[in-house]
Amino acid sequence: MDFRDTEPEAAFRAEVRSWIAGNLPGALQGDAGEGEWGQLSSGHDRDKAALALWRGRLQTRGWVAPAWPSAYGGAELGLMRQFVLKEELATARAPRFGGVGIGWVAPTLMQHGKEWMKERFIRKILAGEERWCQGFSEPGAGSDLASVQTRAVRDGDEFVVNGQKIWTSGAHIADWMILLARTDPSAPKHKGLSYFLLDMKTPGISLAPLINMAGNPGFNQVFFEDVRLPAENMVGEEHRGWYVAATTLDHERSLVDLCVEYREILLELARWAREAKPAGLTQSVRNGLVEMLIQVEVTRNLSLRVVSMQARGRQPNYEASIVKLYASELEQRMATVAFHLGGMLSQLTARHDDRWAPLMGRLGRFQLHSVAATIGGGTSEVQRNIIATRGLGLPRS
Repeated sequence: MDFRDTEPEAAFRAEVRSWIAGNLPGALQGDAGEGEWGQLSSGHDRDKAALALWRGRLQTRGWVAPAWPSAYGGAELGLMRQFVLKEELATARAPRFGGVGIGWVAPTLMQHGKEWMKERFIRKILAGEERWCQGFSEPGAGSDLASVQTRAVRDGDEFVVNGQKIWTSGAHIADWMILLARTDPSAPKHKGLSYFLLDMKTPGISLAPLINMAGNPGFNQVFFEDVRLPAENMVGEEHRGWYVAATTLDHERSLVDLCVEYREILLELARWAREAKPAGLTQSVRNGLVEMLIQVEVTRNLSLRVVSMQARGRQPNYEASIVKLYASELEQRMATVAFHLGGMLSQLTARHDDRWAPLMGRLGRFQLHSVAATIGGGTSEVQRNIIATRGLGLPRS
């Protein structure tokens, strides 16, 4: 494989880089958000007016959702151009607007949704006017997602929902939820599920925040008690929601710009180490920083393999699992090197200008955040099973 850009890709990269330089508002330049590693380009806690301006400028190019059809406001970019665009946005540490709505809900509706759903939701998702959360995981159904027990019982033109979801990111600020619920408890577990769109203002929904070890309240438990849901809000066929959910999960696997964020973290660590000369800057840690940069390039090459397969019309199922497995475990290795670099002071996680906390506490918070990397989006154990069975042809048991 030739790892260099083709001439058209190089020209597009130069165009994107120049456009970002001329259009990214000054308030958004430099360190993304508060510099919280793992959210380098999320727009977290940033100037809302500047974010709206930036989103509008991206929309004029179709770059908020570059893979979408132009009829829905996308740019219909090919896979390699999507890769280039994501790399350049990440390198510039410019906010990207993805999340559940753009990344998962809208593509699923384009494929499985009714026409009224497409007209009602997709434009608002693109404009950022409505926020979404994903009601899939439950206390007893995480990696084995088909085991969900939340029930949706038909009652005329409505379904009555009872049950519980967990690890629901952003449920406390979401307007809508994509909900996977069991509609036929007598059917095999993959064949008795249905997929719904649920208004989060519906009576009977209650939330309980889940505070993670880094002090972040983004997760939630969601409880449903006799929640009445219009039957017309079902996406796809009744009892065949697993196959709709599989479409959603397919869109969750893209990691093509993650390696850029990792590289930016390491470069920031190197700049800080040169300037501050922390006590933890031992030869072992120096070697670790170099090793992590090499592994970031490995991640990029693995991502390029996935993108090149998609560009040829092939389905990279176990190859995508290799990227997920390697990248998530790399994040934990990076966090360990960063933690050692800061020495004992890395245990301080203050977000304010504490003179004792290196990089405003980011070293410690990065270590805490990284613990979830091998769990979220599919555990390392699940990824290894996929690689073993689909990639190596090993038996399931």
